[in-house]
Amino acid sequence: MDDFDLGALIKDHRKKAGLTQLELADLAGVGKTTVFDIEKKKKTVRLNNLFAVLRVLNIKVEFKSPLNK
Repeated sequence: MDDFDLGALIKDHRKKAGLTQLELADLAGVGKTTVFDIEKKKKTVRLNNLFAVLRVLNIKVEFKSPLNK
């Protein structure tokens, strides 16, 4: 399985949106270090903060399970 780089995806979307890390953090209601940590693939980011950042960038996340059909 290939490693998916969510941090790089978020950084790319942020830059294409013309946002700094601080601007994105403010819009998402999280600290600047949260955005920095996400982009650097730190494992200590809280899931609710990650979802807040994804929401601002209009990145959709879908969870699938073979048990739910």
